[in-house]
Amino acid sequence: MRVWYNRTFSSIYNAMTLIRQHDRAGRYHLLYTAGSRTVAAGAAHAFEAEPPLKGGEYLEWCLDFCQRRDIGIFVPHREAALVSGARERFAAIGTRVMAVAGPEALALLHDKERFYATVDLPEAPPPDTVPFTNAAQFDAGYAALRAKYPQLCVKPSQSVYGLGFAALDEQRNSAQILMAGDQYQIGLGDFRAGLRELGEFRTMLLMEFLEGLEYSVDCLADNGRLVCAVPRRKLLKPGAGQVIDPQPVILEAVTRLAAAYGLNAVFNVQFRVSGGRMRLLEINPRMSGGVGMACMAGPALPWLALAGFDRGYEHLEIPEVRAGMRVGEWQHAVELEGAQ
Repeated sequence: MRVWYNRTFSSIYNAMTLIRQHDRAGRYHLLYTAGSRTVAAGAAHAFEAEPPLKGGEYLEWCLDFCQRRDIGIFVPHREAALVSGARERFAAIGTRVMAVAGPEALALLHDKERFYATVDLPEAPPPDTVPFTNAAQFDAGYAALRAKYPQLCVKPSQSVYGLGFAALDEQRNSAQILMAGDQYQIGLGDFRAGLRELGEFRTMLLMEFLEGLEYSVDCLADNGRLVCAVPRRKLLKPGAGQVIDPQPVILEAVTRLAAAYGLNAVFNVQFRVSGGRMRLLEINPRMSGGVGMACMAGPALPWLALAGFDRGYEHLEIPEVRAGMRVGEWQHAVELEGAQ
């Protein structure tokens, strides 16, 4: 069976490698597409370059690609909401779409302002948040939240990999922060001045700063039913790795989130501790960058997702998660095919 993964983040290399290691019967032939040949292409059985198309034009190309290459299962990341919404069109040509969620849920998860407003998770609530699109809204929100919390932070309502996140420093300006080498911080005064110059801008979120340990949870679900989850606690010391730490409150939280948003296949949930209490940060409707570390603890999530979607999870044995295991990653160099 031909299985297609379209352009996505670098974790796809680990995902396809794990699938090929566990596919001892050789049931699946993996195809990967991207704008140009990348390291991940070496983990697939075949690679093809994607055209520079967007939106509806890209969707039509996907349909043509599936028909032309006889794709049995399509696992989308790029334009996943569009592809998920067109599942019936793909089914008509013999391709099943393995999406993390439906188009409405995917759009919601990518917009943290809207997502936070829908979360019902008493055991791990999201941070207290105020959206703002101009300086006046920021000032009003800052006055309200600062009265309740010792430190605040900002981040875009829509972003990936923590891009745009910064803790607000009331004592130092941005030059002092830069000279000190402190990442993910910005001077409050400089930030305020910059907002006034911008006028109106995309939706940003002003939030209470959550000061504690961070947890990244790689999950596998079957249409809203959690199959398994591997929580990784991030250690503070650089290079120390992460610890597999399946706390009951986290497992309960991801079980409820999977059901509430109808999640499917492999996705990632981020939590952070604050004041001794677990707090939800976000749901990433995709494989995380650290999915390979999670799989070292037992369940090979990308393989289980593909085999379970294809043949049903009742035919699979889900390995027990090795709690307390410390994991890490080490990069190594590879040669890429073809000159640029």
